Amino acid sequence: MSTAAGHQHIRPWSRDTATEDPQSDPGDHASDAGMIRASLADPDQFAGVFDRHSDEIHAYASRRLGLDHGHADDVTAETFLIAFRKRHRYDLTRADARPWLYGIAANLIAGHRRSEVRRLKALARTAAYGHELHEEERSAERASAAALRPALAAALARLSSAERETLLLVAWADLSYEETAQALQIPVGTVRSRIHRVRAKLRRHLDLPEEETS
Repeated sequence: MSTAAGHQHIRPWSRDTATEDPQSDPGDHASDAGMIRASLADPDQFAGVFDRHSDEIHAYASRRLGLDHGHADDVTAETFLIAFRKRHRYDLTRADARPWLYGIAANLIAGHRRSEVRRLKALARTAAYGHELHEEERSAERASAAALRPALAAALARLSSAERETLLLVAWADLSYEETAQALQIPVGTVRSRIHRVRAKLRRHLDLPEEETS
């Protein structure tokens, strides 16, 4: 199992790479923004961001790409290396760095698109497509990798990369529509329209009833 401690070797920062003095309150380190601000003068402070979020990013990459071939490890390491290098561009008005980190990870996962689709198609072949989804798994947004049914895997494989990325940031990363828009650097209206379109596609692929409207 990967843990934050298990990823310690990927920390790319050291005190001898310190940059400008951000003139921040030295006690304001509780938020991600506070740690990033502090890391501009003391790069070791970025370790707090890594320790807080690396397991979550690794878990997301593992769900998307599997644990074989080390892709999840590579994505996690590269996500935090890029974040460290670009930390001076981070919007310090955003206390939570999760959308930013997921956005970096999403770009890296996109480079493994073929591996992800192959994995989904392989999962789709593990059992008959006609296997009924349990009631609690009928909502695509509540689907988890551990309970990924073959028919759902096949349906996800048929989505465009943009549709799949948007859906899974909401469903698996548990980002809000607004946070997903931040991560993907697109308007929140685009997120809403994609999710609506994806839900309709998945209902058709999974032969589920149409959503009731009130």
